[in-house]
Amino acid sequence: MPIFNRILIANRGEIACRIIDTARRMGVETVAVYSDADASARHVRMADQAVRVGPAPASESYLRGDAIIEAAKDTGATAIHPGYGFLSENPDFVEAVEAAGLTFIGPSAKAIRAMGLKDAAKALMEQAGVPVVPGYHGTRQEDDLLAAEAAKIGYPVLIKAVAGGGGKGMRRVDAPGDFAEALASARAEAVRAFGNDAVLIEKYVDKPRHIEVQVFGDGKRAIHLFERDCSLQRRHQKVIEEAPAPGMTPEVRAAMGAAAVRAAEAIGYAGAGTVEFIVDGTGPLRADGFWFMEMNTRLQVEHPVTEAITGVDLVEWQLRVAAGEPLPAAQKELVINGHAFEARLYAEDAPAGLLPATGRLDHLAFPAGVRIDTGVDTGDTITPHYDPMIAKITTQGPDRAQALNALADALAATEVAGLTTNLHFLENLARHPRIADGDVDTGLIADDLDALSEPPLPPCAALALAALTFSGDEVDDLRGFALWGGAEARVDVACGAHASSVCLTFPTAATALAEVGGQQFEAVLTSDGWALGAARAVQTTRDRVRVTGLGCWDVELRDPLAVGAAEFGDIDVILAPMPGLVRSVHAKAGDTVVAGERLLVLEAMKMEHALRASRDGVLAEMNCAEGDQVEAGVVLARMAPESPT
Repeated sequence: MPIFNRILIANRGEIACRIIDTARRMGVETVAVYSDADASARHVRMADQAVRVGPAPASESYLRGDAIIEAAKDTGATAIHPGYGFLSENPDFVEAVEAAGLTFIGPSAKAIRAMGLKDAAKALMEQAGVPVVPGYHGTRQEDDLLAAEAAKIGYPVLIKAVAGGGGKGMRRVDAPGDFAEALASARAEAVRAFGNDAVLIEKYVDKPRHIEVQVFGDGKRAIHLFERDCSLQRRHQKVIEEAPAPGMTPEVRAAMGAAAVRAAEAIGYAGAGTVEFIVDGTGPLRADGFWFMEMNTRLQVEHPVTEAITGVDLVEWQLRVAAGEPLPAAQKELVINGHAFEARLYAEDAPAGLLPATGRLDHLAFPAGVRIDTGVDTGDTITPHYDPMIAKITTQGPDRAQALNALADALAATEVAGLTTNLHFLENLARHPRIADGDVDTGLIADDLDALSEPPLPPCAALALAALTFSGDEVDDLRGFALWGGAEARVDVACGAHASSVCLTFPTAATALAEVGGQQFEAVLTSDGWALGAARAVQTTRDRVRVTGLGCWDVELRDPLAVGAAEFGDIDVILAPMPGLVRSVHAKAGDTVVAGERLLVLEAMKMEHALRASRDGVLAEMNCAEGDQVEAGVVLARMAPESPT
């Protein structure tokens, strides 16, 4: 007899699919909810039932607690799993769920409130004997007072929204002169994200590491399932996580685990939660070198690495404890087995600063033997309405080096096409020598962003196979050569900014030799087209071929005489880098601006992006206003031509 007959999942995407997987294994039926944008989404297809809860905007669908509770009652679900994000840390929603006679699969409203405001949580942690970062956590919020407190603490400092999370409402400030602008920006973002503009000020720890401890409680006692290192971040968003943390010692693990358990037990915590610590990474880890940062009162995105090293299904534990069962294991029964890494595959443009992207997934394939958590399939669309995650890729090995190598190899073998992603950025990061050495901190990505974002060169074999695929009737007519009888041809191709000429010879009707980049490849003609080892190619348009089996590469037929005007950037034009909402405008036509001056702020994918002047000069056009919804590529502003000297 299952512990619940039917549960509703108040979420979407990969976490909804992941919860469905465990529920199905346990014999528990699932109900999905969806917005209009997700009517045919993977989590909807997987669930036993699905209920529409509103239009695409999350505020009108996934954040509508009343509609979600009504859907649970209408479908006979007796419990609601919130996943993460959306309503997962909303104590009012928890109380409404319980008032409706349903079970909330997570902590109590009281526990969520205790950790919901960072300033109050830090005071509570100090009382519980948990070390906290030096800073100002008071209720007074006057600008002058906050600036004075920052000066007392000493720069650099962090401004953090007291109701924040996920980097929202957080700004690093390095000098007093930057404080006022950073404070205004943090407050504005905090109001939009949390409806609360209160902030706290903390000392910024040099070379900080972000290490968090997975805790689990039953409302009376708690245990921990060891730590995860989440230091590899970009804009306070985690990119690659691992467990256990590199350089961790038994002494520090015991101290950090005990502090996390004290934190959970201080609020009577029930279910899965994470206690996050900021850690001094300037030297070896120390038992007195970590400080409480915040507690996430929900399941974390990166929970698969903990599951990998402990063999525990945390969602199963959530369901069992929510149903009234005791903690499934004692602390002494938990052990670490090997090492695990998780990489977050996103639709985002690494060379453009990891800006979010949207589009249709024309092709998506993952290697065998690794854990994949995803909410999309080939043919699905990444929309601007929600987080642009495509998948989480988790690898495990008997030690850290083997787990990391497995991750790099898995990323290299992952195939995704149709939109811009951070796949190659992740592979570059996984192969970074500092990461191999365990020398990780939250500034590593920013320090080496240009090199990490460098697009990779396509394999010569992929270019060869693409050229052969182009060598059909159309290219034959264009170039005026016969395919057989030892004919020779040259096909010019391009993959991204990389252009090559491929020399082809055809010794027989079913074989070909392709020479490119000083390498020669032999291909055979099959019923499905030319084949080169495990690699295959599909012509997606007249001038484009997609090669798989060597990663995934879109290769174009190139006219060597064509000169692409797009290769020459126009620094006088400010384009929308993605679809988004114009949150604020800071200049108007006719204004004199300086290089780096903020012209407007675009909000997309739940993040703010400041667009700045590329040079000193006069702004000739401002083609948008606050509140405008704009598409990618539109001209938002334009500089006047520079006067001749």
